[in-house]
Parts: sequence; C-alpha cells; structure tokens
Amino acid sequence: MKQTFFFALKIILFFNVCFLNAQNTCKPCEEKKKKALQNAPLTRVLIIFDASNSMVGKWNGKEKISIAKTLAYQLIDSLAKIPKLQLALRVYGSTVKYPPGDCKDSKLLIPFKPNNIKEIKQTIEQLKPTGITPIEYSLIQSVSDFPDNTSLNNIILITDGIEECKGDPCKARQYLESQSIIFKPFIIGIGLNSQQAQTFNCVGQYLDADSKTLYRNITDVITQQKLNKTTVQVNLLDIAGRPLETNVNITFYDAKKNTYLYNFIHSLNELNNPDTLIIPSHITYKVIAHTIPPIESNTIQLNEGHHNLIPLNTPQGSVIFQREKGNFNFNEKIRVVIRDAQNKKIYNVQNLNSPEKYIVNYYEANILTLPRIDQTIEIIPAKTQSISILSSGELIVQSLEPGDGSIFLNENNKPLKWIANLSKETQQSFYLLPGKYKIVWRAKSMRSSIYTIQKDIEIKPHQSQLIKLY
Repeated sequence: MKQTFFFALKIILFFNVCFLNAQNTCKPCEEKKKKALQNAPLTRVLIIFDASNSMVGKWNGKEKISIAKTLAYQLIDSLAKIPKLQLALRVYGSTVKYPPGDCKDSKLLIPFKPNNIKEIKQTIEQLKPTGITPIEYSLIQSVSDFPDNTSLNNIILITDGIEECKGDPCKARQYLESQSIIFKPFIIGIGLNSQQAQTFNCVGQYLDADSKTLYRNITDVITQQKLNKTTVQVNLLDIAGRPLETNVNITFYDAKKNTYLYNFIHSLNELNNPDTLIIPSHITYKVIAHTIPPIESNTIQLNEGHHNLIPLNTPQGSVIFQREKGNFNFNEKIRVVIRDAQNKKIYNVQNLNSPEKYIVNYYEANILTLPRIDQTIEIIPAKTQSISILSSGELIVQSLEPGDGSIFLNENNKPLKWIANLSKETQQSFYLLPGKYKIVWRAKSMRSSIYTIQKDIEIKPHQSQLIKLY
C-alpha cells in the first residue's frame, strides 16, 4: 500500500506544479491526469429532475422547465467528458397533477448503465410540469438507485423550489451518508431567493442556475473526487502482524454520537491486500471487527484526501467439536458454550461438527451432553483443532408409580456427581455418555426414606439399557 500512497502523492504534486506553471497548457500534466482518471474508480451521477407544477413559471423571461432542460442537457454533455462515469435519471412531480399532487410522486426513469445519455435527454425532453415537490422522499429513494457503494456515488438535484411535503431534506442527507452516498449532493437552483437557497445548506453544495461557472464547478469537483478521494483500508492482523485475516464483518460507528454507520464483510483483493473503502472523512470513527470475541479500535480521524490504514489485532484459529452419528447422539440438539477462561463471560454457543473461528486465547468450553463436559481449550493461530466427543447410550427408567430420584455419575474413588433429576413419569429416557451411573429413587407413595431404591448401571455407546425401579 505504500507504493499506492506515494504514487497518489506524486500525481497530486505533479498537478500542483502544472497549475503554478505560467503557461496556459501543460500537455504532460493533461496526459498524467487522463491516465489517473482512467485508473480511478467508476463514478455514478444520479440526476434528480424537478418536474413539479411550479416549473410552469418564468424566470429571466423564460419558462423554468425550459431552463431546467437546457441546464440538464449541458450538464450531461459536460459530465460525459469524464472517464469511467455513468448517469441515471430520477424525476419527481411528473405524474400526479397538483393540486393535490402526490408526495410519493418520484420515480427512477433511467437506471445506471453505459451509453444511456441519449435516452436520458429524450426522457427529459418529454417531461411536463405536473405535480408537487417531495425532495426528502426523492433523496431517500435515490439510495436504491445506486447498484452498490463501491463506486463514487453523486447526486445532482435540479429544482426551482423547496420541500412541499413536510419532509426534512437535512435528515435525507444524513440518511444518504449512512448508506455510503458520501459526497454531498449538488443542488442547482432555478429562481430561488437567498432564503430558499439557504434551506439546502445542510443538504449539499448549492449552485445558482445562472452561474457562469456552473458546469465547470461540478465537473471539477467530481474530477477531484476521483483523483483525491479519501479511502480506508482495514487491516485485520494475524499473529505475525500481517493483514491476512479476512471474511469478518466490520462495523463503522460515529464515535461522537455512538451511532452505527456502515457494515462491510472484510475481503482481500486479487493481490491479497485488504479492500479499499470510500467513506466520508469528516466523521470521527470507531471500528469493530466482529470476530469472537469482537475487537474494537480506538477513535479514528481520517486524513482527508489520503489513503488511511486502520490496523486491528485479530489473530484467529478454529475449533471443531466432532461427534459421529448415532441413534442416541442427537447431535443437532447438542451445543457447546464458549466462555472467557478467566471471567466466564459467554462469547458463543457453537454447534457440533461445525468449525468456528476465535481470537487466539484460552477459553472454557461447556459441552452440553449428559453429563456436561467442561474443559479448557487453547485457540492456536491459523490452525483448526478437533475435539472428539464420545457417542451416547440410552438409559430407560421404568417404575410402577411416580416417584422422586436422581441420576449420578459413579466414577471410581470419586464423590458421586449429580447428572439429572428423574421426572414423575413412570417411563423416561436419558441419553448419557459412556460410564458408570447410580440411580437413586423412592416411590411417591412410600413415606419412609428406608424405601429408597439404588441401582447401578454402566452405559455403553450406541446401546440401550433398561432399569426397572420395582
């Protein structure tokens, strides 16, 4: 990753030198820039077009809808010059006549795909001012318009008015950011006064339609996003400090608000390096890797316009509790409780015959067979250890009437170990690990302790044993 960082730094320095050059042209600069743009991620720009009823009005002697269409055509032509860029078109207020209008009148008319510029222009040409202005709803719906969050996703809103559906475009902006639409939308205002324009300050970058540098401002910003984006690489470190652990869910939180922002399944690319993520740089983050147990970072402030590394010590190994199939095993019902070896905190409940990864450490495993098996396990880095569990046998207990009693493990030269209580049923079954057991029981009708019955039995794997308490 150091090579990538220094390569990006050289590009930025080269552009700065060219900018300071007194000459009007710099062919080497343009060639370098063109090559860098070709190697940059895909950019997707969603145009949200206002076709509400207010667009029938005039501004500077022309119909606002006509001005908006001309703006859109010129903007599209300008954006089309940027390499590796796709466009899509969402329109609101175009179907349900106002009044009353419909606050859900917002549709994606042309989705993202290559070579759709002609189709977008033709669709815009046919639009007629009709309905109401649901800006918050349109912005929230736009999240699903983007196929994924691996590209540089942008929104351009062309409008002549403010929210008319009691929505809050500021909240919509927060939602967009939480869904990885990290760059602030551009809002192109047609005939808005200063007070109306200020309502968009929390949403994105407001630009007036009569600005002479309108198209250049937008294309320059999008180009710089491609070249100088803020990126993040989460390094899940193994026992040797190498970023080779992967396939773990990682969650980004706003550290100041303690709120969830993004979820990713960590992966390694074709070069065996952790994937690069594009997220906003102005947030103070906390990152949690959902290993078992989870590993949490310190608070993180990203370096804007640079590639940021977030290392987390996550050396892992695996354990599998194996047991053969058997008539009395019922493996699908047996669980293993994994605890911290010191404080006994439960970290996981694991199934049999299914490996699970854990952070390298010592753990206590409670295998919920009868009797329960308790043992300390050590997770070894990058290895899977197998723990075998013996097959059970069946114990059938019969009595002529209800009673009270218990089953004990009767190990040689050791105190009796309680295993389970008998129920009031006259026939009951238990599935026990191999070993010697003692059954202690008294019929309910017998009021004296001297009528207590004791019976010894040895359970063997895959065999059924019957004990008659009469």
